[in-house]
Amino acid sequence: MTPRLKEKYKKEVEPALRKQLGCKNPMQVPRFQKIVINVGTKATLDKDSLKEIAENLAKITGQKAVVTKSRKSIANFKLRDGMPIGVKVTLRGDRMFEFMDRLVNVALPRIRDFRGISATGFDKSGNYTLGLKEHDLFPEIDPDRVKVAHGMDITIVNTAANRTEALALLKLMGFPFAGE
Repeated sequence: MTPRLKEKYKKEVEPALRKQLGCKNPMQVPRFQKIVINVGTKATLDKDSLKEIAENLAKITGQKAVVTKSRKSIANFKLRDGMPIGVKVTLRGDRMFEFMDRLVNVALPRIRDFRGISATGFDKSGNYTLGLKEHDLFPEIDPDRVKVAHGMDITIVNTAANRTEALALLKLMGFPFAGE
């Protein structure tokens, strides 16, 4: 079974983008490559809390999370080389589209006083990064059992050549941008 947003991309978004951007070759149409979800933690966080964060991220994404470690020592931050400083997951394919569907249709509308996401999170090559302050917006997380509250950074990597192409791609996929 293919995810709902993947079918939407193939049937509606790709032809609309091809027409809107004037792409003669179908390989020129922007498409999604991956979604990277990153949770940065304090260097002084205990192992149990880090394990809970990794389990929560695995519940949200449906994929095992990887613990990221520091590459060098920084005395001012009480950070040593090789200390765990975060957790990340990289999603591709069907899992990426399923996560995107839950993000747009379930998690973002649950934000209090939500008026849309900012359109300023694009880099030069068209990738979009969005930060969430709470991880319990997703229905997989039980708010009563949360011991460590944390946010996450979500980066959507695509093949768009620039910011305008990426914005058009995300708008057609149903991302709720502010001011529209």
